[in-house]
Amino acid sequence: MNGCSFMTGVLCLKYLLFLGCSLLVTTPALAQDEGGPDIYVDNGVLRDTVITVIATGFRVPLSQTGQSISVVGLDELRRVQSPDLTRVLERLPGVALARNGGIGATTGLFVRGANSDQVLFLVDGVRVADYAAPGGSYDLGNLLATNLEKVELLRGSNSVIWGSQAIGGVLAVTTRELNGAEASAEYGTYNTATATAAAGIARDRYGVTLTAGYVRSDGFSAKAGSSEADGLSQWQVSGKGHYDLGGGFTLRAVGRYANARLGIDLAGPSAPDTQFVKQGSGRLGLAYASDAIDLSLGAAFDATARRYDSPDWGPSEYIGRAVRADFAGQARFTEVLRVDFGADSEWSRARSTFDDRQYARLSSAHALLGWYTAAASLAAGVRLDDHDRFGSHTSFGANGSAELIDGWRVRASYGEGFKAPTLYQLYAGFGTGNLALRPETSRSYEAGIEKGDRNAPLHIAATWFRRESRNLIDVDSDFHYINIARARAEGGEVELGAHLSPRFSAWANYTYLKARDLTQNRDLARRPRNAVAFGADWQTPLEGLSLGGDLRFVSAAVDYDFFGTPLPLPSHAVAAVRADYALSERISLYGRIENLGDERYQSVSGYNAPGRAAYIGARVRY
Repeated sequence: MNGCSFMTGVLCLKYLLFLGCSLLVTTPALAQDEGGPDIYVDNGVLRDTVITVIATGFRVPLSQTGQSISVVGLDELRRVQSPDLTRVLERLPGVALARNGGIGATTGLFVRGANSDQVLFLVDGVRVADYAAPGGSYDLGNLLATNLEKVELLRGSNSVIWGSQAIGGVLAVTTRELNGAEASAEYGTYNTATATAAAGIARDRYGVTLTAGYVRSDGFSAKAGSSEADGLSQWQVSGKGHYDLGGGFTLRAVGRYANARLGIDLAGPSAPDTQFVKQGSGRLGLAYASDAIDLSLGAAFDATARRYDSPDWGPSEYIGRAVRADFAGQARFTEVLRVDFGADSEWSRARSTFDDRQYARLSSAHALLGWYTAAASLAAGVRLDDHDRFGSHTSFGANGSAELIDGWRVRASYGEGFKAPTLYQLYAGFGTGNLALRPETSRSYEAGIEKGDRNAPLHIAATWFRRESRNLIDVDSDFHYINIARARAEGGEVELGAHLSPRFSAWANYTYLKARDLTQNRDLARRPRNAVAFGADWQTPLEGLSLGGDLRFVSAAVDYDFFGTPLPLPSHAVAAVRADYALSERISLYGRIENLGDERYQSVSGYNAPGRAAYIGARVRY
């Protein structure tokens, strides 16, 4: 870490302490504003920032769950400005990101030390994954933030509700719903251009919204030591709609398609290799709502096709897809007692240039009994999963929350995680696949105390967590997949946030994480021990002009090469500043500078991260 980065890190820590003291000093005055609005109207559509669906599968206030959940609303997404979703996620505690280059490159999300393939991803309620990838993880590089309305991140195991892959957490993103039209465009460093357009109609009985986004960039060299730039061209379209059939029944449909072309360094630092990715997902469902019960029935699909063109290795292709039938409900026996339940079946298949087509079926059922009041809540549930290759597995979970005094509440949760082996791990060719694999499992614990939430006028939170993982799937010395690894991740998170005045707000968070591979007695790759992030937003006296900035400090971590040799990842600090000027109620100009200090760092050993970059854009609403 260079001297500038060291001083920046010290300033990060000093600022965090100062901000914490400021929040505590201003607590009495801010407490009077604790009842600020949770729901607001944007373009004629109702929005909310403190309601989550990833805790139970149905809408529930954050204050009535004992799990750690961060919700990023539309206002914050607009403030961040960037089409890169990682710029939003790095503001949250417990998060580490690893990327092989710039925007659009392969991106892994580590939540509280869990592997990137142990986090479940939902796009408009549809489970998305790469079923032909070794770990089945979803690549965040193929998801733009410009058309999103809401981002929810649950940190911790929650397999009772979501089943396989929810060992480390659940990331759910929701696309926009509009009554009108909106468009934005920006241009900046690396000859990067981004454009997004959305239009929708919202009426009493129906609503439909269509969005489209495009980003292209000349990029920079992804591989360290390479001289050629690795560019990106990516476009996405999505749609969602609903129609009120009457009698409590509503028909809902969502769909999304993405197509990307990315320059990569597959065979060597100077090879003109290219990756092509096509993704599609969607769901058609029927929902019923009444005073006593809500029901949902639907069918969904998700597919990913990856192709690599390399002059040294030749072409190769990986195609995976899944079809899913789901049923869920919530029965309310009294005003405070309810049960969330559901069942689903998933049929997945995958093939590649080197492997024959293979199939798998996973069927599940779950129930969560909950008691919810304004003062306290308690929920406990169980899930049964049945896989046609390795049999059945049962997962348990429980969480609770209780208000103490003056808006403070304590919360705690216990969750069991479960991840089925992927088709690649079961059937990969060249003798690497293993049909005798058992599912990866985990036990997750957490306890914390909190006042407000991260969207409230005042937010203070401290959380302790621990997760024990067993039967982790890895390769042995003969490159054969086996259940070999055990891991433990434990640590703590501190969050602070406040509207210090009607015009000025600030936030900060700190994460300490000790993530260890217990089998080999070493740190897990790409998981820094310490991470500090903070930012501020100021509505200046000049009407329509707002300014903001963020700074994230990440301590040193370690990576490993193909043979397990440790490779250091030095600590780094990255800052960003931004401005937004509203010319009118409908037109605004904005700009930002990312990596203000031009920090040279790597989140994956051997791969560069973006240097200093500036962008300017405009947004129009109608």
